[in-house]
Amino acid sequence: MSSIAAIEAVVVNVSPKTNWTFIAVRTDAGVTGWGECSLNRWEPLLTAYVEVLAQDIVGRDVSTAAEAIRYLPHSPGGLVAHAVKSALEQAITDISAQLAAQAIHQFIGPARRHTVPAYANINRGVRSRSPEGFADAARAALAAGYQCVKLAPFDGVIAEDADTTPIDDRIHEGLDRVFAVRDAIGPGSPLLVDCHWRLDEARATALIGEIAPASPYWIECPISEHPSQFGAIARLRERTRSQGIQLAGGEMITGAEQAAAMCASSLYDVLMPDVKYAGGYHGMLAIAKICNASGVTFSPHNPTGPIAHLASIHVCAAAPDVLWLEHQWAESPLFDALIGGCAAPLVDGAFVVPSAPGLGAALDLVVARAHPHVSLPRNANLDERLG
Repeated sequence: MSSIAAIEAVVVNVSPKTNWTFIAVRTDAGVTGWGECSLNRWEPLLTAYVEVLAQDIVGRDVSTAAEAIRYLPHSPGGLVAHAVKSALEQAITDISAQLAAQAIHQFIGPARRHTVPAYANINRGVRSRSPEGFADAARAALAAGYQCVKLAPFDGVIAEDADTTPIDDRIHEGLDRVFAVRDAIGPGSPLLVDCHWRLDEARATALIGEIAPASPYWIECPISEHPSQFGAIARLRERTRSQGIQLAGGEMITGAEQAAAMCASSLYDVLMPDVKYAGGYHGMLAIAKICNASGVTFSPHNPTGPIAHLASIHVCAAAPDVLWLEHQWAESPLFDALIGGCAAPLVDGAFVVPSAPGLGAALDLVVARAHPHVSLPRNANLDERLG
């Protein structure tokens, strides 16, 4: 039996607005597993909680370590705690799969597919926030092999600031970006629009009508997902359906219970859990099964670093069904460099699932330590936090 000998958090600065946070779990036999818990600007709390959990986990047998990182709906640590636990679950599953000489999707399987359809999130790769800048990024993503793109166009829009900020003007600036991207990619490529919970119900209702001529495939997270807003989200779903648009959300859910509640309340056409927050591999698979049983589309959120990206590919390879996997495209060349160029290739708009034992890659610590964590400037834009 292998026991856990050490746990380390590694925070890497990859751009002026982004840090990624990784966790290594090492066994006494020298096997290392990797997970990711990136949550921009929360790095001090993430690393502190890693140290707290390490006290309970180091010395345990790998097969029993899950007891210390199990999902607890009532955890006072909130998303930070669940992110760290999710990353540790990823790393321990990576170790277990390596010891079993299986790729993770086979280990958690059964393996259901060898490629995973994907879309490019162009938001952080945009060099200019003008409509033309978004259009250029969208064209480049299609040229790189993606068949659909997503943008988060509503910079500076926060419904709670309506009395002090011209947010209606900023909403229309966002719509200009949406229509520029639609013109750039043409009518045949799916277009996804992320609102990052920036709107209230009235503005979201108006937006659905204004954005409909751009024919978005989905509108994502238009308003707060607090349970007090479930009724409003359900009403917005009826509105989007009347326009032939899907409603998507759920990227911050932290377990199968939340997914089941959202599905039971008929909130979304598309549920978007994230392997970094939803309980790692096993938490994500539990959610995928709930979606499958509820008739809700499973399409994971995945806008951060290369470890979470590979982990998400493995989840999608084992899930009962999957629409698309998100990929944060072209934010930083460190995406590939941090894993030694072992990124999954994109072929015909889909990622090829890794076949090597475990995750299929490891963090290059030389590269990572050459780009240490920096404190990022505070910014009211929520998309600076989650992509």
